[in-house]
Amino acid sequence: MSKKELSEADICDRYITPAIHNAGWKKSQIRREYYFTDGQMLVRGQMTGRGKRKFADYLLFYQTNQPIAIIEAKDNNHSVRAGMQQALAYAEVLEVPFVFSSNGDGFVLHDRSGTYAQVEQDISLDAFPSPDELWERYKQWKQLQDANEALLSSSYFVEIGGKEPRYYQQLAVNRTIEAIARGQKRCLLVMATGAGKTYTVFNIIWRLWKTKVAKRILFLADRNALIDQTIVNDFRPFGEVMTKLDRRLVDETGRMNTSYEIYLGLYQAIIGNEERDNLYEKFDRDFFDLVVIDECHRGSAAEDSNWRQVLDYFSAAIQVGLTATPKETKYVSNIDYFGEPIFQYSLKQGIEDGFLAPFRVVRVNLDKDLEGWTPEAGEYDDLGQLIEEREYNLRDYDRTIFFKQRTELVAEYVSQFLHEGDPMRKTIVFCENIFHAEQMRSAIANVDLNRELVQKDHRYVMQITGDEKEGKAQLDNFINPKEAYPVIATTSKLMTTGVDAQTCQVIVLDRRIQSMTEFKQIIGRGTRLRPDYGKNYFTIIDFRGATQLFEDKDWDGPPIQDQEFGQGGRSTDSQSEGEENGGDEGESKEQLKYQVSRQEFQVARERVSYYGKNGELTTESLKDYTRRTVNEAYQSLDRFLTKWHEVDRKQAILDELREHGVIVEALEEMVGKDYDLFDLVCYVAFDRPPLTRKERAEKVRKRDVFAKYSGTARSVLDALLDKYADQGVISIEDGTVLQLDPFTQMGTTVELVRSFGGKKQYRAAVQELAQLLYEDQGA
Repeated sequence: MSKKELSEADICDRYITPAIHNAGWKKSQIRREYYFTDGQMLVRGQMTGRGKRKFADYLLFYQTNQPIAIIEAKDNNHSVRAGMQQALAYAEVLEVPFVFSSNGDGFVLHDRSGTYAQVEQDISLDAFPSPDELWERYKQWKQLQDANEALLSSSYFVEIGGKEPRYYQQLAVNRTIEAIARGQKRCLLVMATGAGKTYTVFNIIWRLWKTKVAKRILFLADRNALIDQTIVNDFRPFGEVMTKLDRRLVDETGRMNTSYEIYLGLYQAIIGNEERDNLYEKFDRDFFDLVVIDECHRGSAAEDSNWRQVLDYFSAAIQVGLTATPKETKYVSNIDYFGEPIFQYSLKQGIEDGFLAPFRVVRVNLDKDLEGWTPEAGEYDDLGQLIEEREYNLRDYDRTIFFKQRTELVAEYVSQFLHEGDPMRKTIVFCENIFHAEQMRSAIANVDLNRELVQKDHRYVMQITGDEKEGKAQLDNFINPKEAYPVIATTSKLMTTGVDAQTCQVIVLDRRIQSMTEFKQIIGRGTRLRPDYGKNYFTIIDFRGATQLFEDKDWDGPPIQDQEFGQGGRSTDSQSEGEENGGDEGESKEQLKYQVSRQEFQVARERVSYYGKNGELTTESLKDYTRRTVNEAYQSLDRFLTKWHEVDRKQAILDELREHGVIVEALEEMVGKDYDLFDLVCYVAFDRPPLTRKERAEKVRKRDVFAKYSGTARSVLDALLDKYADQGVISIEDGTVLQLDPFTQMGTTVELVRSFGGKKQYRAAVQELAQLLYEDQGA
């Protein structure tokens, strides 16, 4: 067999892999078919599907955690350079400097590091560079020649059967370790909510701690739940060297227990007050080698904040800030304190990679929200107060004036939405203030649809705000995927941030949101994917127009320091630090002036948008979206038909459609489950009347096209037609189909293939059958 007849896998096995081994690469350093994304979760209507996962043919590691080179392989019918552009695209995502393409004749090297004399050069099979050569060039590229080699080559925490860092988590860890190895003292990591910041920082701490670069570490957060979850989950491997930093560590003489190596502290608990001294000052200033600040966009960004006094006290330590939403205003700046982010992973990227949940947006406009409301002259409210005569609008609703029927309509709409699917979907309703959250809880409980659910367990809907002891006590149950109750949480500020609500499927916005930081944090409550709990996406129901912020160019862009930072003096923002930190402190029930029960509200209009393939919201129907995306991919029916007949396996068409965001399962729901992929696309995109799979199979049978086959071969083709009629063309092209019934009753796979004269002839017969099924193009 000539090299031209070998498959891509054969080229890898016979030429590429041996060449890499001969260059000194160990088996543990070579990863074949390295999948680094999960494939974007696509949403249309109530249907979801997965896009295609991305993988590199080869990813080479210097150490188990340090990818250094990528190789894209092609069969020998392609040129040696044919895989280069694809490999470069993957290398950019994985931040790998050395990129190779090969067809088995040799290699082409593309150097992204600038350490070779040429950007691209040809390399023979026996001249592939060694691991040490590429590692030295990598260190030169990263300016790490004099860095601590033990730290650079240290491994992340490995647990048998445990999880490994995703590619972006690995990048975040490596970039931080490299920055620290170069002597950088302050580092900022920006990672979207749900991307696993805590697990990422655990591996940073683990490598610094194991190599004794940081012997004592302080981890700061602002929620007890975050500290407790971190200790029992991601930080669990630290075991007995780790403790929670609180006043129980202080003995009767006022001395701190300094025998631990990892301390996790709630900053509110370690900062003193009039009655107590500062807990952190019981440590020497140079006690900690590393301080990690979780959710550093909050208090630590401002010079006069409580966080900053702790950071300034331990200023000699390496300090790493973590956030999904860095704060950049004229008054406060994370970038000013920590420097430019050393790594960023956006929500858009997380959704595209398939690691974070996409969303759909339901925008609901109520009539008086659009028109505004003006009281009649001399009108009194429910409390007997004369209402000031002026126009009231959304700025006033639930702050200056409360309309009972508006809240009841929102409660009814949300309840109806939930009951149209699963009424037990975890839901957060963000309200204007505590009073509004209180009223919303009552309104939802009173909706007739919810009566049985509330009677079964009163926790079906709960107010979870800073002043509500019973509600706050249920917060852990709300965020626990294994706990069914509470189902609906009405809140104001408390759940804006720092609440890991993994299975939250519905976010209701019934409050004005003017801060992009706060908006991102609220949206982040829904971004975790949990397919194991039926959560493949989440829905945002917006009653206040807050989702217009999605149209802002800064919505998911990189953090940029405000040009006026440093010129504005201290912040005059009316938000208290307590509010900024996600608490309900500072919000007063007395803000409300008027209460009006008589005014009726109605839904004026509603619009449903979906998170599109390119990260933009689209309002197209499933049919219009499919028509447009298929036409963009194939331009015309003729081109689609040509491509359909040209491809060896129709799975390639399915993968291509998914790449463009087309959910075939949703098309089946819309058109019917009896139609094959070919007819679904032709009908929806090109208005061609469809034929069912059974109709197509029957047409082929009537033509008696299997006359040239006899015996077992003919029986196999007949059975394949039945399989097609039942499951579609992709099922009969699957190489494992002969291992299923009824084929197993006809003989072994080898015997069945031999009845056609061999593997090549069997494949040709299956391809011919596929062509015959679609020969009538009047689909």
